[in-house]
Amino acid sequence: MNFEFSEAESAFLEEVRSFIRENDDPEVMDVTRENMAQICDTPKRRALMKKIAEQGWLGITWPSEYGGQDGEGVYEYLLNEALAQVGAPQIGKGVGIIGKTLIRHGSDKLKAEFLPKILNAEIEFAVGYSEPQAGSDAAAMQLEAKRDGDGWRLNGQKMWTTSAHFADWYWVGARTKKDDKHGGITLFLVPMDHPGLEVQGIPTIGDEITNAVYFNDVYVSDDYRVGELNRGFQYISEALDLERFTMFTYSPIEARIKLLVDYVKTATKDGKPLREDPIVRQKIAHLVTHGEVTRCLGLRFVAQSSKGGKPPTIEASMYKLFATTLSQKLANDSMDIGGPGSQLRVRTDDAPMKGRAESTYRYTVIDTVGGGGSEIQKNIISRRGLGLPKNF
Repeated sequence: MNFEFSEAESAFLEEVRSFIRENDDPEVMDVTRENMAQICDTPKRRALMKKIAEQGWLGITWPSEYGGQDGEGVYEYLLNEALAQVGAPQIGKGVGIIGKTLIRHGSDKLKAEFLPKILNAEIEFAVGYSEPQAGSDAAAMQLEAKRDGDGWRLNGQKMWTTSAHFADWYWVGARTKKDDKHGGITLFLVPMDHPGLEVQGIPTIGDEITNAVYFNDVYVSDDYRVGELNRGFQYISEALDLERFTMFTYSPIEARIKLLVDYVKTATKDGKPLREDPIVRQKIAHLVTHGEVTRCLGLRFVAQSSKGGKPPTIEASMYKLFATTLSQKLANDSMDIGGPGSQLRVRTDDAPMKGRAESTYRYTVIDTVGGGGSEIQKNIISRRGLGLPKNF
């Protein structure tokens, strides 16, 4: 595959960068929020996403019959990476997870109701898979959905739901068949203002809020069931491939590598330049090399996705595992190289790298869990990619 961008792709990237410069706002673009920068959780951030929609940049890869452009995935990739580089909100769950799943599996009613709102940046979603006893094992979810006339009654709990405290709709998996772990899950869309929903915020080590969500006799019309009954796990698996790639963009990692390199160029330790320390030089070489591998793995996912059909599962897991592991190693090495001063809080002017190492050290713990933990990614790669037995 070609790892360089075409003339048209490069022109699009410059158009996006020009848009970013024109709309620069530190309240909206904050690189210190790491991967949580992607969410539209404030009025200003929603307003920026609305402007992005007005550019026609949402749904680039969607079929034209649903308002998309039949475009190639590389343009979505370039858009997301450019936004991530400045800590701006990205196209997110609506365009990717929800929109693309509805296009493939949703009813005409759900497509008509939700797809235009997604394209116009009028709606935000929360995604509910994890539960207290079902973290990365989405198939173990126990939130119960029982038939009730023309709809369903949902009772139970979800955990670690990012965006639940500000989203408009909940994209949630529930168990509709008890005796079939993988074949007994169904997807539903639930309004977040439903009186039977209770959202409790949970502060995280990364200075962000995630949520526990409780369902108490939440009624959902069958019109808001997504796809076929008991096929939800299949749809979730497809959507997770998109999440694993789009949630963990490469450009913030690249920017943090550059920040560390710039620090090493001028910093000293015991009166000697850090850049002359062989161990420091070895760490930098390792990070830069693995950064390039991460970039290429991301482009390989984009190339495989452009071939049509389901998102490439193995490539998604390889990218997610490698990118988040590198991000965590980069945080650790930045703390080590920065020395004791690197423990000072982010935005401390006289701290090494202005305290960026401290914040990324905390954030990257979350990165290795979101979208399926590293152990899950290793299982997918070993079983589906290498053909190893389940209990290997």
